[in-house]
Amino acid sequence: GPIICGLARANAADIDAVWEAVQHAETPRIHVFISSSAIHMAQQLRKNKEDVLELARASVARAAGYCPEVEFSPMDATRSDPQFVYDLVEAAIDEGATTINIPDTVGYAIPEEFGAFLTELQERVPNIHRARLSVHCQNDLGLATANSLAGVLHGARQVEGTINGIGERAGNASLEEVILAIQTRRDLMHVRTDVNVREIYAASKLVERLSGMVVQPHKAIVGRNAFRHSSGIHHDGVLKMRETYEIMDPAAIGIPSGDSIVLTKVSGRHGLRARLEALGVTLDDEEFERVFGAFKEVADRKNEVDDRDLEAILSEQTQQRAEASWSLDLVQVSTGDRGRPTATVRLVGPDGETQEDAAIGDGPVDAIYRAINRVTGVTNQLTEFSVKAVTEGIDAQGEVTIRIEAGGTSYVGRASDTDILVASARAYVYALNRHAAATRG
Repeated sequence: GPIICGLARANAADIDAVWEAVQHAETPRIHVFISSSAIHMAQQLRKNKEDVLELARASVARAAGYCPEVEFSPMDATRSDPQFVYDLVEAAIDEGATTINIPDTVGYAIPEEFGAFLTELQERVPNIHRARLSVHCQNDLGLATANSLAGVLHGARQVEGTINGIGERAGNASLEEVILAIQTRRDLMHVRTDVNVREIYAASKLVERLSGMVVQPHKAIVGRNAFRHSSGIHHDGVLKMRETYEIMDPAAIGIPSGDSIVLTKVSGRHGLRARLEALGVTLDDEEFERVFGAFKEVADRKNEVDDRDLEAILSEQTQQRAEASWSLDLVQVSTGDRGRPTATVRLVGPDGETQEDAAIGDGPVDAIYRAINRVTGVTNQLTEFSVKAVTEGIDAQGEVTIRIEAGGTSYVGRASDTDILVASARAYVYALNRHAAATRG
């Protein structure tokens, strides 16, 4: 089964808590880390090398007492005294570490330098053969994927990263980039993964939907423009033979083909279900009826509904309505270049009662959100708001993603509609519903 790993600082309380969380997994792992760079030890830990070495030993030994799978990381390794990193790694393996992870914590390394560091580590640590070598690269200089691949070329057999490269600051190594680089350049990498790459695009969309972090259009592998060609020369080449300008097959990673079946307002349940199955989507009867209802609403306003429209509908219907406490029944907005925007909203509450209110705002969306706040009574702050077109054309759906903070916690809402203001209202209501669900829980 999969390895389920929890991260712990080098102290007993963290290690015990991680074991409590992962102990029932088929293959549990405890990942212990401690800072190794001079600046971290002096300014953050307030400890010297001897103290850190002893803490590393004791912590790995404690983790190894719980389970045979133990990972150890010397944090900020690429800005550390190399010899001290070697000493920490050797000690950790002696105490039971089975995976040694080398983090480029602040994204400081350059690929050639990082690869040489790993080679030197393997030459200088006598017991390194008893552990799997791993890398964890941040993207502060835009080199996380390149450094991760350099790590693989120099002996790493585990790469840590995230789908879509999300993470703090500039993010982590993008797993889909690492995976596809290894697969595409087998001639150079001489390793393989067992990843089902057909699910990469679906995983990317899932992470985008749940995190609220929109994938930039030119993002490698999964960005909207990753397999689009605008140059006439490129068009000519791709039409004659795809491989002239595409080194990967978009269909192989689950991206819907450009010649996808288009549904219309006269398409029925059978046609919709067949298209969803072709896209690899399986829904129970209740979910399907919700999706079908939303599909008919969109189809009534658009001439054609393609795969991208279906993705937006699925994103909204299968994830967010399940959490419904409030539902939007009506939104009307009066706006223009003279006078202040005014919005009226009608919501159906958790008790089934309908409530209506109106508000004035600095813009139409602000007015809508103020009116919704008057109805729900939830105090919150809007921290993110973004809009993107799902498809092309004047009748395209707009997808709105918002993030609010309420009670010290962040909640994401997402909705799509051919009317951006309606989508904005629904996204806001969904975020409030997530807050309500968390409060009840």
